[in-house]
Amino acid sequence: MKNKKVLIGVIIAIVVIVIAIVAAVIIMGNKEQEEAKGLLNDYFSLINNKSYEDLYSKVASMNMSEEDFVTRNQNIYEGIDASNIQIEISNVEKVDNGYDISYHEKMYTSAGEVDFDNTANVVKENKELKLKWSSSMIFPQLGDTDKVRVSTIKARRGSILDRNNVPLAEDGDIASVGIVPGKLGENREESISKISELTGVSVDYINDSLNASYVQDDTFVPVKKIVDSNAALKEQLLTIPGVMINKEDGRVYSLGQEAAHLIGYVQSINAEELEEHEGEGYTSTSLIGKSGLELAYEDTLRGIDGTDIYIVDENENRIASLAKQEQKDGQDVKLTIDSSLQKQVYDQMKDDKGFFVIMEPQTGELLALVSTPTYDSNDFVVGLTTDKWNSLNNDEARPLFNRFTQKYCPGSTFKPVTGAIGLTTGTIDPNEDLGYTGTSWQKDSSWGNYNVTTLTGYSGPKNLLNGILHSDNIYFAQSVLKMGADTFTSSLDRLGFNQSLDFPLTLAKSQYASNNGTTIEGETKLADSGYGQGDILVNPIHMAAVYSAFANDGNMIKPRIEYDESKNGEILIENAFTKEAADTIENDLIQVVESPEGTANDMKISGTTIAGKTGTAELKTSSEDTESGTLGWFDCYTIDRQNGTDMLIISMVENVQDNSDGGSHYLIKKIRTLFN
Repeated sequence: MKNKKVLIGVIIAIVVIVIAIVAAVIIMGNKEQEEAKGLLNDYFSLINNKSYEDLYSKVASMNMSEEDFVTRNQNIYEGIDASNIQIEISNVEKVDNGYDISYHEKMYTSAGEVDFDNTANVVKENKELKLKWSSSMIFPQLGDTDKVRVSTIKARRGSILDRNNVPLAEDGDIASVGIVPGKLGENREESISKISELTGVSVDYINDSLNASYVQDDTFVPVKKIVDSNAALKEQLLTIPGVMINKEDGRVYSLGQEAAHLIGYVQSINAEELEEHEGEGYTSTSLIGKSGLELAYEDTLRGIDGTDIYIVDENENRIASLAKQEQKDGQDVKLTIDSSLQKQVYDQMKDDKGFFVIMEPQTGELLALVSTPTYDSNDFVVGLTTDKWNSLNNDEARPLFNRFTQKYCPGSTFKPVTGAIGLTTGTIDPNEDLGYTGTSWQKDSSWGNYNVTTLTGYSGPKNLLNGILHSDNIYFAQSVLKMGADTFTSSLDRLGFNQSLDFPLTLAKSQYASNNGTTIEGETKLADSGYGQGDILVNPIHMAAVYSAFANDGNMIKPRIEYDESKNGEILIENAFTKEAADTIENDLIQVVESPEGTANDMKISGTTIAGKTGTAELKTSSEDTESGTLGWFDCYTIDRQNGTDMLIISMVENVQDNSDGGSHYLIKKIRTLFN
């Protein structure tokens, strides 16, 4: 009996030991399985991070060098723009010396999303788990001697057209200037020097290009892209031995300088932009709008290239398709701009620092937007040399600065706005004579040494008409003080000050207090604000909208740049001024031009009724300031123009302090040419 009990105990002990051993094996097996799964997940994480060198440490020994392994993986994954690779493991099966792991893989490529089922084999090598690698780990159908090809079907980028369907930006031809080394002849150095001089490309760059390992005597070595329409430059280059010019696709801007700030330009997408637009169909070779309307209408204009990703064998026979995306052409954008008027205005302003905004006052259609000095949009497409880029950036005239999107002190062109606010709020009686004399005035002794000054005295009542006709600072300083800061600023708020204007380009907000604040500090600052000084700053396109109210019974029209066949104007702010106020100001502005006493009488044109206002904005920070410049303004609009579209013009030129014509009259000479 005792022996029987001992036997049973021994059997139980053996069973316990066996169970423990089995359990340990199972636990070890489960742990190893998890390690195998972790190895596969780490492998694809490294691919997502483009860590191809680290990838090699995860694979078992094979008949491929590390360099070839890294190159093959990198070329394929980056060649198809693979990103966001995800796997989902469905099964792990124990096999001799390792595991087979079944998984579903999904990735985004230049041809869209690709997904497939695959199996990875994990083996033990020197007691460490490794992936048994072959090219089928990239794609199941891919053999080690096969290649992945990417074929691109180019999509058309939409054109930017003017109101008459004249292309302002379109896909076209650009010229690629290159050298065939074997044809340079005996005077090689002299020829290279001449090519450098004409293209702006350094001699060192040209020589480095010619000495590249792939270059043979008959190789075309590209040196510089130029505008295809530059016939004179092409003719000069072709006289040099060895120079050849080929045509290639590119973006072409017919008004290169004349409309650069408006149209902008495209360039190759950079890494940051590619990351920002991930999943939107861009690839590393895509062009993207960088500035102006090319940027603003990017989503409309851009075409999405068609892409075909497929596998070929070593004889280039197609053996499998991986993904295909059809191309999608971009849409055209038609503008309200009149290209002939745009060019005409640019020709008048090209030597100045300033801007022109020309709008049809009833419809809000913008007919011309010019900022000078400027650059050539085509230069950014064909490629700027370092010297040209530095020249643009370091130029004190700031040719890259878009002036019509900024805000400026409007000077006396703001007086009609103050007058219209006063008439609308009932704080200005247009017939009241304020009774002062002279060209200097202060409210009382609390102003200390500060006086409001006006340029010239005049006989006659100090009323609204004469205040506008003679551009009297004192009249508008007194009027805004009677009005009060609260009424003045709340009225400006209603006109859209301190607010963004709905427009494709980002426009600076007009303001009446420093730093876009809502409080005008002190009586003297308020007095100065009444005649467009103080902290008053306006955006010129917004100013066009405000002035449109004088032509539209007090309703402000919304400026627009996109053409609409209906040509119906959209009201931006209804009853910005009362009809009576708008009519009064319009009549006074007509007298500024028509009356011999008016400050803009030199704008008078026979047979055309024009309402206008001159303005000079002093940028001095104190009476001792002799460095800051002066802005010259002239704002005007035609009324029922018989032989053409009505035009509302907001114009400004910088640094007119030394101009014998004065700023406004300098601009008037230029504007008159638009009516010839």
